[in-house]
Amino acid sequence: MKKNFIIILSLFFSIINIQAQFYQPDYLGDDFEFHTFKMNEDYEGEVISTIIKRKTSNLDALAVLYIHGFNDYFFQAEMANKIDSAGYAFYAVDLRKYGRSKLSNQYPFNVRSLNEYNTDIDSAISVIRNEGYSNIILMGHSTGGLIAANFARENRKDLPMNGMILNSPFLDMNKSWLEENILIPCVSFLGRFFPNAKVPQSLSRGYAYSLLKEYHGEWSFRTDWKMIDSPALTFGWIRAIHTAQMKVQRGLDISIPVLVMHSDKSIYGDEWTEEFNTGDAVLDVNDIEKYGKRLSSNSRDVTIDNGLHDLVLSKPEVREEVYVTIFEFLDQFGYKKMISPEFPY
Repeated sequence: MKKNFIIILSLFFSIINIQAQFYQPDYLGDDFEFHTFKMNEDYEGEVISTIIKRKTSNLDALAVLYIHGFNDYFFQAEMANKIDSAGYAFYAVDLRKYGRSKLSNQYPFNVRSLNEYNTDIDSAISVIRNEGYSNIILMGHSTGGLIAANFARENRKDLPMNGMILNSPFLDMNKSWLEENILIPCVSFLGRFFPNAKVPQSLSRGYAYSLLKEYHGEWSFRTDWKMIDSPALTFGWIRAIHTAQMKVQRGLDISIPVLVMHSDKSIYGDEWTEEFNTGDAVLDVNDIEKYGKRLSSNSRDVTIDNGLHDLVLSKPEVREEVYVTIFEFLDQFGYKKMISPEFPY
């Protein structure tokens, strides 16, 4: 009997040790750890993706998997902490060629189809399931919202998640009629033949300045991973985005609940003004509302007054409304860890 107990105890500590070796400490602090996946090589060579985990005691809860936006990576520790304190597990993925997953042989964010990200998301979901979470919500911000919607479309016959939360999803280009209807389709077509050709972006720093603590915001992030001046866009990337957006705009009919959140107004201009701290300086909020309804027959549209493009980076009183909205959505699934009668949202 004693020998059997020792064997069981040894196996237990072996599993704990394997789990510890799987993850590495993350730069966000003691509550965060990450694991890197080596993916199949592509047209630029070696490829990796990264899962980031917020350590938790919510072991029998629903898990949230967060997908960042364009020119971005996961750094929103407050969001992860809020979700954990509300009784849910939190994971994020740094997609290939972004943030923790950017390699020296790669041009930033360079893909030719959003389907390339599906294996990154699948790998993260596999880890989450192996760690005991069978119920998962996919959360996407901006381009991450479009990627999440595309992932759902590609897996619509056997969806690996229970619902989606989209934070200002990139469902349409925020450009003029001429650009959206003539120029972008032309570049998208050419992207099939000249994927590495590039289109420079205008120098618009207003949004970055509304976020960064050293300017007019309250956040710190790595500006080599989330750049103040984002690089030129490849024709291949534009083709990937345009193709996915056309599918969304025709309607996806995703068979799970979808929460679509966005600001009440869009802000335009290149130079920062106080207005940049009160609205979406990246996308047209009317486009988000219009096309968000085409994702699912069970889509819920929520307008957040004075929300920034990344709603969880808005002013404190605004983002508290965002979290209440998120938790109301998550609570309907009934899989949170019961920490206390009242949750510290």
